[in-house]
Amino acid sequence: MRTGRRTKRWFWRWRSNPLRRRVDVLEAWLVLAVCALIAVGGTLAGAVTALAADGVFARQRAERTAVDAVLLTDTPAAASSSYRTSAQIRWTDRDGAVHTDTTLVGSGKNAGARVTVWTNTQGALVTAPPSREAAAVEAGLLGTGAALAVTGLVVGAWGVTRWCLDRRRIGEWGSEWELVGPQWGHKTS
Repeated sequence: MRTGRRTKRWFWRWRSNPLRRRVDVLEAWLVLAVCALIAVGGTLAGAVTALAADGVFARQRAERTAVDAVLLTDTPAAASSSYRTSAQIRWTDRDGAVHTDTTLVGSGKNAGARVTVWTNTQGALVTAPPSREAAAVEAGLLGTGAALAVTGLVVGAWGVTRWCLDRRRIGEWGSEWELVGPQWGHKTS
């Protein structure tokens, strides 16, 4: 024995129906546009952001050079081996020029110890570039964040639009009820 049948019909807002309002058709097209913007716009934003970030990281790896430097001052010992402290270092660049600067180095090192620092094409100290694996992960996370941001903006705009459409529908229902409501009133003879 069949207990019920499916009453929901696909694409009902596009079908000819005497109860269909223009607002319903507009909403149907907007839902389609929102889905397309999320699918295409989110994917495109994520891919472009990931490719751009990967390009920046590749450029950093190409422009930055590891240089051996000599520590000029002792660094205090710390309880943790990951603790870094500021210290003076000296290094010689490719052209033979000697540079002195301050950078963060591991704790517990004596003056004269060798440390590796990174320089850019101008010879200034910079941070180490990310490895290929770390750059790929970070580019993927940035791409995912961009895709989610576009999705959030589209869904937020859809929410505001839906709120406006609902207010319009409620206004239309109110004006229609003002016309029909008095005809349904109770009449006593």
